[in-house]
Amino acid sequence: MTDEASTPQHTPAAPYGTPDVPRVAVRGEARLEVDPEIARISITVSARGKDRRAALDDLTRRNAQLIELTKTYGAAVEKLETGSFSVTPEPAQHGRSERIRAYHGRVHVTVVLNDFTALGELATRIADLDMTRVSGPWWSLRSDSPAHAEARRQAVREAVKRAREYAGALDARLAALVELADLGAENAAASAPMPAAPGGLRSRAAYGGAESEAPAALDLEPQLQTVYAQVNARFTMTPPEL
Repeated sequence: MTDEASTPQHTPAAPYGTPDVPRVAVRGEARLEVDPEIARISITVSARGKDRRAALDDLTRRNAQLIELTKTYGAAVEKLETGSFSVTPEPAQHGRSERIRAYHGRVHVTVVLNDFTALGELATRIADLDMTRVSGPWWSLRSDSPAHAEARRQAVREAVKRAREYAGALDARLAALVELADLGAENAAASAPMPAAPGGLRSRAAYGGAESEAPAALDLEPQLQTVYAQVNARFTMTPPEL
């Protein structure tokens, strides 16, 4: 049978500092500017016909042409995704009957590229297709980018450095780490994809212009991405020399 009086009792640490074991609380921050890893462009393929079948046939043909062109860039295209698809009737403007004037078809496609040397050429060639709109590019980092981890490491080092400076100002030194709290540090707004410009590129055929030979490729400069990290840290330190 265990003697309760002889059993050592664990005394929880106080949530605040004491004169013998003072605490110092600091915040560490880091902000990095790094090159983007991927670029996304958004594409809308449209078709219009006096009957539903004609609109569908044109839309199918243009969508296939877009996908075929995009796939010729091989590994430079990291992701090719079809979003929404719609065929919408346009009622006649006059009269109470259900007469349909035309049908409008649209397909939305997203392309993600990891090779920026191919980006300008592909975006320009897509914009030159019939009834096609291109928006972007939106530059970003991958969710598992090493830049996020590096920002967190720098924030922790900054917290330790700042705590040592506070302790040193009192002729004390850090004794132990009590708490390290992640604040959900990456700034989603800063590292999120940013549009290069409003609107987008639209094919000349969409405006009724005649087709010509392939246009010169756009020169698109990658936009630096900002990664931000914050941590809260608490340390104990030796008694100061006051």
